[in-house]
Amino acid sequence: MTKYASDIAFTPVVKAIQAEKGSRASYARMEQRASWQTKVTSDLAGFLSELDMFYLGTSNSTGQPYIQYRGGPRGFLKVIDDTTLGFADFGGNQQYITLGNLSENPKAFIFLMDYANQRRVKLWGSARVVENDPRLLRELSDDSYSAKVERAIVFKVSAWDINCPQHIHRRFPEQQIAPLVNQLQLRIKDLEAKLAKLEPNTSRSMADRSETKLHDDHP
Repeated sequence: MTKYASDIAFTPVVKAIQAEKGSRASYARMEQRASWQTKVTSDLAGFLSELDMFYLGTSNSTGQPYIQYRGGPRGFLKVIDDTTLGFADFGGNQQYITLGNLSENPKAFIFLMDYANQRRVKLWGSARVVENDPRLLRELSDDSYSAKVERAIVFKVSAWDINCPQHIHRRFPEQQIAPLVNQLQLRIKDLEAKLAKLEPNTSRSMADRSETKLHDDHP
């Protein structure tokens, strides 16, 4: 039984290292404020609704960790209730490492990244694979996304924390950048067309000036 939600990550060994390195006092104050959450808040739900990717961490029975990138339509990691998230598991390379790990060890970790706004959220919990549940699959699926849904993965939240933005390099999704690039390309084409119309007149004007100068130099 843990005293604080953050104890899921701040084990006695971790706290001892924090004390040795000088950060324990500040984290002890954080614990008193109960700054780590154990339920899905409206802020977290809004954050999830904007993301189209995350990283899922699992480990097997021997403790060997594995991180998998998960991508899909925006908001595909959905809120089921105030302590549960779920997502559709799309067909992939058929290695099934995550499925194998979860069959031995349900502990899991979700790492959420919003590169554009330099935000990251960490979620500790447990996960389970759900096969052959049409109702749940319908709830988690998005008809606008063409990938084949093979199963669902349900994640039970134990604790979550918002991490500081330090050292996050800003990156922007294609769907956000593409309209801006398209506008610039159209602007370039427009300017090129206007320049092309000016070039014949500019060439004639330069030729006239050259001829005039030639006559002035040789009366």
